[in-house]
Amino acid sequence: MRLLILLILFVASGFGVYWLATAPETLDTTELAAVSGDPERGEFVFNAAGCASCHKAKGAEADARLVLSGGQSFPSPFGNFSAPNISMDPEHGIGDWTQAQFITAVIQGVSPEGSHYFPAFPYSSYNKMSLTDAASLWSYMQTLPADATPSKPHGVGFPFNIRRNLGGWKLLFLSDDYALAEVSDPLVEEGRYLVEALGHCAECHTERNALGGLDRSRWMAGAPDPSGKGRVPAIDPGSLFWSEADIASYLKSGFTPEFDTAGGHMVDVIENTALLTDENRAAIAAYLKAIPEVAKAEP
Repeated sequence: MRLLILLILFVASGFGVYWLATAPETLDTTELAAVSGDPERGEFVFNAAGCASCHKAKGAEADARLVLSGGQSFPSPFGNFSAPNISMDPEHGIGDWTQAQFITAVIQGVSPEGSHYFPAFPYSSYNKMSLTDAASLWSYMQTLPADATPSKPHGVGFPFNIRRNLGGWKLLFLSDDYALAEVSDPLVEEGRYLVEALGHCAECHTERNALGGLDRSRWMAGAPDPSGKGRVPAIDPGSLFWSEADIASYLKSGFTPEFDTAGGHMVDVIENTALLTDENRAAIAAYLKAIPEVAKAEP
């Protein structure tokens, strides 16, 4: 009996530690409510962060891509994730959220109900976004149309569907440190913010470990395509031999220096980067030339 009691106490204490360690962390709602956003700046953040690429309806083009009804499916080794409706519809979208709830979701990956979001929502990059930019994004998104399309459920099985476990994932892999820590050039610094915080390029172009955390030792050195077919190309300086001008031109036109065109998900990325300024694209190019070259893996 004594051993049984000790075992129960041990299990209970272990569960208590797990419950505390995996609890969702939120930001100060009073502070967030006081942040002022600018919808014009928010439109820039919206395009740089590629919000429409994931949350538009499949195949939507032109103005229809601003109807953020969701529904696109994104395969991964952990299951299929479905982009939710984030339009201003109060029932099926996020129209009844507060600014504080929105910023908490974007930067902390925590829902208004207090649960963890799956990191398919790239808050592990957005957590480097400034509070002002997050508030500006919210201001802009409130100007976009509402849509009453219900969000599709994720196709994620046990044990990955236990959202509380994502608190442990965050403890292991969520960091607001930049991969390129030391920056002295203002243009590269701007590019770092655009690439690492807003554009979240590493989410596709960097390999992940078995638990889905980014391998920062292979930053931008390419990764298996989440669909299981092919690879996302490497874009570190040792792999991408284009000039900065070539990179900036590609991000505007979608044409490579070899007269090829962007394909796959890069079509949506180019649609976003084409809406940025020439200086923004030059900053992205400068950043990609400033990151360390990654040694090639042995065949």
